[in-house]
Amino acid sequence: MAKLVYSTIASLDGFVADAAGDFDWAAPDEEVHGFVNDMERSAGTYLYGRRLYEVMVAWETMPVADEPPVIGDFAQIWRAAEKIVYSRTLEAVSSTRTRIERDFDPEAVRSMKASAASDITVGGPELAAQAIAAGLVDEINLFLVPVLVGGGKRALPAGVRVNLELIDERRFRGGAVYLHYRVCG
Repeated sequence: MAKLVYSTIASLDGFVADAAGDFDWAAPDEEVHGFVNDMERSAGTYLYGRRLYEVMVAWETMPVADEPPVIGDFAQIWRAAEKIVYSRTLEAVSSTRTRIERDFDPEAVRSMKASAASDITVGGPELAAQAIAAGLVDEINLFLVPVLVGGGKRALPAGVRVNLELIDERRFRGGAVYLHYRVCG
């Protein structure tokens, strides 16, 4: 059975975007980006909300020839994965290997996990919150960056209690910290 994994980069005070919706402070350096690439290689499918898909779809056509190798590597990983976008408003997708689902159906995701040959990631805090609340998320990867933004879009849902077991951690030269948790059932 595949795992459903939620990975996110957040401020130390727990936000993926500040009150103005900005997240430029979250851009990973090459060391973190390379680490993320290695994690993402095991994912065969990305589950996205509309907003995150609209940010990530740039990887479909991004010119990478003059970029650092980690950028080209991630572009290849992203392009090779299946993508499911959960949106009631998005009319069409602009990337290959992508389809739209109008509603998040926990049972459909459970079936997907049971039949998938490789792991599935859930991206975007709102979609991840639904998956966490439904008991679907198996692991959480947090990349905490050394900044306090004071408010904005929360990385983790409020009002949901989930017990976690820390199974890995890493400190990066630029000050980011990686925390890898398994959901305890």
